[in-house]
Amino acid sequence: MNALAKVPVRLTMAEFLAWEPGDGRKWELVDGEPRAMAPAQAIHSLLQAELARLIGNHLLEQGGPCRAATEAAIVPRVQANHNLRVPDLVVTCTPGDGDDGLISAPVLIAEILSPSNQAQTWSNVWAYTSIPSVQEILVLHSVGIGAEVLCRGPDGAWPADTSKVKAGDLVLESIRFRAPLADVYRTTRLRPGA
Repeated sequence: MNALAKVPVRLTMAEFLAWEPGDGRKWELVDGEPRAMAPAQAIHSLLQAELARLIGNHLLEQGGPCRAATEAAIVPRVQANHNLRVPDLVVTCTPGDGDDGLISAPVLIAEILSPSNQAQTWSNVWAYTSIPSVQEILVLHSVGIGAEVLCRGPDGAWPADTSKVKAGDLVLESIRFRAPLADVYRTTRLRPGA
């Protein structure tokens, strides 16, 4: 039987968290509808792991309460009772945040953009802008070296467009992170000199 056959028309977040499709796939909740997440391709997994390592090591060196988590559940502010998203990486600086299974105050969110999930990824990015604690959103490309960064302004507003990074340093102001963009791609076939 199809896992979605037993799902009510529009799930609340509580119903979604109690729902067990039993199909071994990862799911997120988008406007009350469960959305299956495609299995990650190798390059996606390599980028996610390297980004988590670089940011995690940076946060450790900085000291303080900030922590990085991969595939942690977060709740956008808009239609919060019907949405639960699972970004590739989040950073929270609130002690104890995530201990209940949800990251409630992410400051940085990162997604890896694949050709097959562009619409879903950008839909998630716009949902993340509704979370008051989010200061920055990183979108890494997986078909070539490149990143796009959205950084909330001092007035709380988001820019009209992303800042694109193709070479040089990747700078994430929200966590005072700076590293060569090429370092994020170090373990992939996209690395310089590969």
